[in-house]
Amino acid sequence: MIRIEIRRNPDKSIAGFTLTGHAEYADPGKDIVCAGVTAVAFGTVNSAEALLKVDLKPKTPERGHLEVTIPQVSDIRGSQDLQLLLESMVHMLKGIESSYRKYVKLKEIIKN
Repeated sequence: MIRIEIRRNPDKSIAGFTLTGHAEYADPGKDIVCAGVTAVAFGTVNSAEALLKVDLKPKTPERGHLEVTIPQVSDIRGSQDLQLLLESMVHMLKGIESSYRKYVKLKEIIKN
């Protein structure tokens, strides 16, 4: 199962996210659930870096693991754009979870 944790600040903005595990929906290389989750998460990271010039410094210590901590963005517009991009990612991941509940679990945590 892929476990997705979305960490939020008290104001509900996204502070970071972690993906761990494998869907095991199908054999490696044919697993559409893993491919979908991976494409959404890495696509979001790549878009933030290419379009917003925000280095998210993704950590991938092992296969099946991605951790991102959202850095402070100095300008308001850049911060809002980044949060919109991240909320879009969450929306897409929730869509995958809705279709493949047996293989994907998403939880959101509000930090103090």
